[in-house]
Amino acid sequence: MGGAVVDDKPLGVKAPDGGWGWAVLAGCFVITGFSYAFPKAVSVFFKELIREFDVGYSDTAWISSILLAMLYGTGPLCSVLVNRYGCRPVMMVGGLFASLGMILASFATSIIYIYICTGIITGLGLALNFQPSLIMLNRYFSEKRPLANGLAAAGSPVALCCLSPLGQILQHQYGWRGGFLILGGMLLNCCACGALMRPLLPSKKTQELEENTPTDAEEDKKPQPKKKLLDFSVFKDRGFVIYTVAASIMVLGLFVPPVFVVNYAKGLGYEDTKSALLLTILGFVDMFARPASGLIAGMKCVRPKSVYLFSFAMIFNGCTDLIGSKANDYASLVVFCIFFGMSYGMVGALQFEVLMAIVGTEKFSSAIGLVLLMEAIAVLVGPPGAGRLLDATNQYMYVFLLAGCEVTLSAFVLALGNFLCISRKKEDPEPKMEMAVLASEREGLNRAADAEEDGEVGEEPMGRENGNVSAVKAGEEVVTVTETGEEGGEENAEISS
Repeated sequence: MGGAVVDDKPLGVKAPDGGWGWAVLAGCFVITGFSYAFPKAVSVFFKELIREFDVGYSDTAWISSILLAMLYGTGPLCSVLVNRYGCRPVMMVGGLFASLGMILASFATSIIYIYICTGIITGLGLALNFQPSLIMLNRYFSEKRPLANGLAAAGSPVALCCLSPLGQILQHQYGWRGGFLILGGMLLNCCACGALMRPLLPSKKTQELEENTPTDAEEDKKPQPKKKLLDFSVFKDRGFVIYTVAASIMVLGLFVPPVFVVNYAKGLGYEDTKSALLLTILGFVDMFARPASGLIAGMKCVRPKSVYLFSFAMIFNGCTDLIGSKANDYASLVVFCIFFGMSYGMVGALQFEVLMAIVGTEKFSSAIGLVLLMEAIAVLVGPPGAGRLLDATNQYMYVFLLAGCEVTLSAFVLALGNFLCISRKKEDPEPKMEMAVLASEREGLNRAADAEEDGEVGEEPMGRENGNVSAVKAGEEVVTVTETGEEGGEENAEISS
């Protein structure tokens, strides 16, 4: 299995699915909002920056691009830091970086200075908050995890609806320097959110039982495996590879329509205020679509097939782009934004839930870092590529057609890849406890099963009840390990306290 995480859920500890997990969810909601909405909110100050530093719009657009590149591209670095130091300290340091970058940028004397401070320093700080918050959410929720992911993802449209008007007010009242300074102070809230990420610890009773449980001398002599700071073994999982390829293709076109829809309306002759209202409509629908999608994904009949629900969401999004490319009036664009908001919210709520389901709790910290790195390349290529297509054709129809084809293609890659290339996963449809089982423990269960077949009696009495191999070992929670045999059957090994 993959490398252990410092503050990972200890063996035998059940995900609370509530309790302090709701505080973790609140922190994740705020972090997700800052991470996704901040690059767009900064664009409010672009006109002032153009006037201040005598640069072009394309020069200021690099600020948002660098922010997004840092958010996605530093995924492996975040994984290494989380696996080394844990989520809480990484997030609190990230909050300081995010705030420091904006505060330093308020004293900028050139656009390059803002690239470094706002783009790189603040971008790195947001990245150090975003990924660990998702990891902690995965540890605190199991049965209610789809709903938790949907609620956390709703932070993005909510923050966008708040930060963009706030940025305009700050710019009008205090100028861009004062606005940057105040936004930097607001980003210190990331430190408070990081403080909420309390590591899961076993109960005192469980700790006492573990301390009193005798250990074999041979096991004590064995060297303990080193913790992997970045687990590349996830690439051996065909499900993860298919997901990564599909997600990278999807990101090429997913973010294009929100970038171009306002200019699309302006190109049809509508005024700026009316055109900007389209993004408000999109964000409002998105705000409710994400929790609703999480609620649907958490249903018992839907959750085992969440990967196909995600594929449907991508097809829905891609077809919306294809049909929206034919819009020729404002009413058509409003309808497009409503349906795009629904599909965009579904994709946002399900993308990390599906990744969690594919790789599991133990490997998620490494998997999300590697996925975000692959998506970073697509994020940098997608919108600029669409812009070049627009320059060549001068028609938004082709931009939306390209985006729709890319997202639809990713849906088919994910759905067909899972259907044709992956055997049915070993999974418990109603997971009472999400448990990371180490290779050494699995070998121990196999040795115990072999000993029972040979009629040997060891320190741990073995018995077979209803076709299940049961081992009694003091001080351990009930764990179910499902393994597929050579004949396609399943052998369940249960450890009972």
